[in-house]
Amino acid sequence: MTSKVSKLVPSNPTADGIATRGYVDERLPMPLYHQVYLVLRNKILTGEYGFGALLPSEQETSETFGVSRITAKRALNDLAGDGLVLRERGRGTKVVFHAPTPPVKANVEGLLENLLAMGLETEVRLLAFEYVRPTDMVSRILCCDKTALVQRAVRVRLLEKEPFSYLVTHVPDWIGQSYSRGDLAERPLLTLLERSGVVISRAEQTISATLADVEVSAALGLELGSPLLKIDRVVYDQSERPVEYITALYRPDRYQHRMMLSRVGSESARSWLMAGERIHKNKNKTEENQNEE
Repeated sequence: MTSKVSKLVPSNPTADGIATRGYVDERLPMPLYHQVYLVLRNKILTGEYGFGALLPSEQETSETFGVSRITAKRALNDLAGDGLVLRERGRGTKVVFHAPTPPVKANVEGLLENLLAMGLETEVRLLAFEYVRPTDMVSRILCCDKTALVQRAVRVRLLEKEPFSYLVTHVPDWIGQSYSRGDLAERPLLTLLERSGVVISRAEQTISATLADVEVSAALGLELGSPLLKIDRVVYDQSERPVEYITALYRPDRYQHRMMLSRVGSESARSWLMAGERIHKNKNKTEENQNEE
């Protein structure tokens, strides 16, 4: 059997007239109607077919995907069964799904300022506020003794009442004692750190992917094992002391992390440099961001 590849025409074409390509493949162990359904469903959920937009007719869908009209009709009926569209004879198939709130966007450049702004523009639900002995990893990161206490907090951030991040923070005891549970429920942690007299200098972070466990999935309204964006960040003061360690888990459908990159270097050694990052010269050697394509 041969796979069928066709062009999917959106209800609102882009300015240059280029449509997104849609695929159905007879070799897949999935009915063709369900393949068509999944492509159309994704375009509705992502807002490409906005509320009130008309989907292509059964005939147009059939021609677009290279499937029978019966297959196209079943795909559209399944969308209607999910409450995503309304099908009316003589009027077509209209999208009745309201796309969720656009995802929160954060830049790497101006990191601390963006975090403060996010804290002021979103709501927080404080799940835990306690003083505990640090784990080996937390002790190492915060450069504190394992017998010392650290203040641990767990928060969920919400945008328009919808949860999008799960935050676990650890700060040294001497900083944590400067604010209360109520303070953390009302103000961004960075604001509280600075209020305590900490002068924040910089932050280091790593970005990776992980899966939601039982506790996180319940807090973020996800299924167990759902994919998440994970950011581990260590914040330092002017004396290069680590003053905060945070693990932030984000719903990928409600959060985007953006980086601005510039192409730098000579033709023989070009690399990407993140906006705001400097090229350090040591004698005749240039140390650059080595994230090559």
